[in-house]
Amino acid sequence: MGNMVYVLVLLSLTLAGAAVWALIWAINKNQFDDLDSPAYSILEEDEPQQTKGNNEHSVEPSEKDRRS
Repeated sequence: MGNMVYVLVLLSLTLAGAAVWALIWAINKNQFDDLDSPAYSILEEDEPQQTKGNNEHSVEPSEKDRRS
């Protein structure tokens, strides 16, 4: 029972150290600089993309419709 306490304490210290390292990494990589713009980007309308070739929304008769 006593050995399990040591294992759990070491495990919790390891996890806490990993969390602190991840926080420091995120701060150094400027992950917290702009928190508002990504939230507003979903509200912006996308312009329709013009693609050449097959278009998913184009209506073409299927092979079955062509025969009849």
